[in-house]
Amino acid sequence: MTTSAAAPARHALEQVCSAVGLNADGAEPVRLAENQIWRLTGQRVIVRIARAGQGAAARREVRVARWLAENNVPTVRLVDVQQPIEADGRPVTFWEELPPHEHGTPVDVAHLLRQLHALPAPDLDLGYLDPYVRITERLQAATTLDEADRAWLHCLHQDLAAAWADRPTGRPDCAVHGDAWPGNLIRTISGPLMMDLERFSLGPPEWDLVSTAVRTKTTGAVTAAEYDAFCAAYGYDVTKWAGYEILAGARELRMVTYAAQHAASNPEWADQAQHRVDCLRGRRGPRPWNWRGIM
Repeated sequence: MTTSAAAPARHALEQVCSAVGLNADGAEPVRLAENQIWRLTGQRVIVRIARAGQGAAARREVRVARWLAENNVPTVRLVDVQQPIEADGRPVTFWEELPPHEHGTPVDVAHLLRQLHALPAPDLDLGYLDPYVRITERLQAATTLDEADRAWLHCLHQDLAAAWADRPTGRPDCAVHGDAWPGNLIRTISGPLMMDLERFSLGPPEWDLVSTAVRTKTTGAVTAAEYDAFCAAYGYDVTKWAGYEILAGARELRMVTYAAQHAASNPEWADQAQHRVDCLRGRRGPRPWNWRGIM
């Protein structure tokens, strides 16, 4: 972001910090995009200014973080200030800065999910899991794909949504993270820790488990031995469940449309987005397809 464009963002940061008694002097931008992330110098505080219209999601994330803390789940912690607050219609939350960290291992992910899924459902309005949230919008934005591929993905979306509505019975619903991959379930010097809580909802625990299974069966990012260790640590293999293909299909569709959406504004990702579509359409042989990460 240019200096001139960053000035309004810094002004908003100064306003919200003043409102809760924090000092924004010398704050460093971590990421200034659709969501703005700032680090407050010398205070070990991260300020997240979300995009407009996300007030309900921010309030839910704050409630979830407090609930996880009350239940001793290792997770990113809120700063002890009144929150969220708003700046120009944008919700703002304040978090303790994390120590140095790296992506979690499959076993780290399994341990965190096992602890989360064992908790009684919270008395919070989390809403029910929607595996297809924003898929339609992503496809509309996927301008690097041709019309035939986009039409095919729309049909796949409809077929998967119908299958989801009539999916086989699985394990009892519980609170689920919603986006349980190693970038969100990380490892610090103190052990594994959960972050990025905005997709929390009530739903089938299989949805959280499918992420690691797909990283093994579809993308090749997790080895068979690592997946076996993940299943042993959690105590269940989701690929043996009759509904696995439905949820795996939803996760694959999310990964394809995510890449396609961002390829529209980042041409260097267009080849990977097209490759993922080609894989789903049977043009690249059987799984695993060894998809490369983007962003």
